[in-house]
Amino acid sequence: MRAFAKRLRAVFPVAALVTGGLVAATLPAGAAPADAGSSAGSYIVMLRATADSPSVAAEHSRAHGASVGHVYRSAIRGYSARMSSTAAERIARDSRVLLVQADGVATTTAQSTPTGIDRANAELSSTAGIDGADERVDVDVAVIDSGVDLDHPDLNVNTAGAMNCSKGNSADDGNGHGTHVAGTIGALDNGDGVVGVAPGARIWPVRVLGNSGSGSWSDVICGVDYVTANADKIEVANMSLGGSGTDSACGSNKDALHEAICRSVAAGVTYTVAAGNEADDSANHVPAAYDEVITVSALADFDGRPGGEGAPTCRTDVDDTIADFSNHGADVDIMAPGVCIESTWMRGGYNTISGTSMAAPHVAGGAALYLAGHPGASPGTVKSALQSAGTTDYTWPAGDPDGSKEKLLDVSSF
Repeated sequence: MRAFAKRLRAVFPVAALVTGGLVAATLPAGAAPADAGSSAGSYIVMLRATADSPSVAAEHSRAHGASVGHVYRSAIRGYSARMSSTAAERIARDSRVLLVQADGVATTTAQSTPTGIDRANAELSSTAGIDGADERVDVDVAVIDSGVDLDHPDLNVNTAGAMNCSKGNSADDGNGHGTHVAGTIGALDNGDGVVGVAPGARIWPVRVLGNSGSGSWSDVICGVDYVTANADKIEVANMSLGGSGTDSACGSNKDALHEAICRSVAAGVTYTVAAGNEADDSANHVPAAYDEVITVSALADFDGRPGGEGAPTCRTDVDDTIADFSNHGADVDIMAPGVCIESTWMRGGYNTISGTSMAAPHVAGGAALYLAGHPGASPGTVKSALQSAGTTDYTWPAGDPDGSKEKLLDVSSF
């Protein structure tokens, strides 16, 4: 899996049935070995709700030689491990096991400053109160990404709540993508650098991607598991990452990541996710395809205003239209600026990049503003409020592959 500043890709090649790269059933006898696009020998094991994750993982380690990585206790029961395909087949036959899923690769979603704050009308939000006085929005937002610059002077980072699920040494950002996402959500309104949609929101860094901007689905599930364990404090989680895959029903136990997100949303966490950057139908990408999340496509906007008169800056997209790289389709719930977005960067810096990875955190900030005024609102209520407050005041180009005009984020009433 990668962040969506580049392209997301995930491969889960070993299963009885593979749907768009995600395993849709437990491993049968004689399942094929993982292919070159997967994390070879790495698996995610999802257990029944009555199973004790640590004890079952330990038992499987002893009996089948599984080298256990993450142990999941909150979003799902289960664990990740490296093991042979033969061991995976045997573990799949255990009556306590719901799913054995080959691990895969996820990545970031950035492609290319903020005009996005203007275009989302954040400066008109009474909750955001953007005036340079450094008043902070009292909401907690998890950034499930490449980590966050833990001491960036323009961010309110909850370092005590930082979690590292990746192969790195800490939750500190070694890529830049996660710090960029965090700044769009909640960069301080302190007169320096940039300002976020929900200035000063408490950022929980949840590192699931490495310095290259990619990581495994097992690491991502670890991040979702951590957020779920802290659902009494974390209200919003942003996932500007993804990979190939399709939707499934909550409770079908066909996709461990989806089950984890289903249960995290049920625990009250609102998830905003990037639609992806393949100019493709979002139905072919996860977590964008999941109904329980808020899937965000990207608008190209170069001047922070409607009308289509902005001159291109870092890219040659047409102003005030859907970004040429953005995924689209019925699974997209809302649109937000995602082209040439300036935000915070690692080592205390700033950078301008593009992608649906940059669009999603605008919506995460919008969700934070809404929840600041409506504490305890359910994820479904938050999604409906964001859509209802949105505008269609942007150019809908002829030949738009979407076929429908999504609402564009507008937080002025929050």
